[in-house]
Amino acid sequence: MPELSAGLLIFRFESDEPEVLLGRLGGPFWARREHWTVPKGLVEEGEEPFAAALREFEEETGWPPPPGEAIPLGEIRQRGGKRVVAWALEGWFDPKTMRPGVFEMEWPPHSGQTREFPELAEVRWFRADDALDKINQAQVPLVTALIEALVGV
Repeated sequence: MPELSAGLLIFRFESDEPEVLLGRLGGPFWARREHWTVPKGLVEEGEEPFAAALREFEEETGWPPPPGEAIPLGEIRQRGGKRVVAWALEGWFDPKTMRPGVFEMEWPPHSGQTREFPELAEVRWFRADDALDKINQAQVPLVTALIEALVGV
């Protein structure tokens, strides 16, 4: 069965339109690319997906998830087969205060050297309609589900 990741799409209202907080993937493979995503991570064995989404948000950003009633956004399947389930929560964070979690990997490849890299290189607020153009295209339905939930469609 494909891996399952869980994530949180944080939103705010700075004007009439909602904005969403997206993260740009960290590490050497993504250093020169604009690959934006819902902050997410793998659901551990026996873990409830929503609990994993809360845990992963804090691990990836350094911020505790905002309190409030979560809006379920559904599940999507990414190109590599990974399943992603997500929820939305209203909150506010200053991107400059992010303290990303890190992961280790051998870099450069086959060098025998292990280096640490941030899970997310940065986070940024995007107007929801702009996020549709920036986010990993497989995750577009998650942003669309939030927009629909907020306007009551």
